[in-house]
Amino acid sequence: MRLLIVEDERRLALSLAGGLTAEGFAVDVVHDGLEGLHRASEGVYDLVILDIMLPGMNGYRVCGALRAAGHETPILMLTAKDGEYDEAEGLDTGADDYLTKPFSYVVLVARVRALLRRRTRGAAAVLRLGRLTVEPATRRVAVGEREVSLTAKEFAVLEQLATRAGEVVSKAEILEHAWDFAYDGDVNIVEVYVSALRRKLGAGWIGTVRGAGYRLVDAGA
Repeated sequence: MRLLIVEDERRLALSLAGGLTAEGFAVDVVHDGLEGLHRASEGVYDLVILDIMLPGMNGYRVCGALRAAGHETPILMLTAKDGEYDEAEGLDTGADDYLTKPFSYVVLVARVRALLRRRTRGAAAVLRLGRLTVEPATRRVAVGEREVSLTAKEFAVLEQLATRAGEVVSKAEILEHAWDFAYDGDVNIVEVYVSALRRKLGAGWIGTVRGAGYRLVDAGA
């Protein structure tokens, strides 16, 4: 899953990004409200962590603009302020949750996961294709009764393929889902992770569509 952090305290933003990346998320970071609004409007994020006190445009206005444009991406607002009025204003503009600085990183991760679970509650919480089971909430993968241990990045690649099982998914689409926007390396890095997934899942699950991308198929069909 891909997250956007909009936070002008650079040390905090990079610290959060590093921790969330280690948790298995692809994380982008921007430091002002206008850039945050622009990136969030692209609609490629599963959740936005949004500071209130931002240069360019404050978090209230960013959140309000996103909701007015019809974007339903979950928003977790951060602020150094404390008080019921600030929390009420943040929630009134359409934020889904609110966290006051200083906060525990463990609490932030728990809030992020709770918002993501809430968002997907109406959708399939578990992705299944034949004997393959992929559980985004717990990052559990199994082929039949056999548990498959994946790295965070391997899981992110598989999750994108499983979400669109049967469809052709391009390397660019996989990169967009699993790597942050600052990645400027070789697009063929995707091949490395697909090869690892093939070894771990077993033969037949991931097909190559030459010149187009990859397709997750039922190896037992």
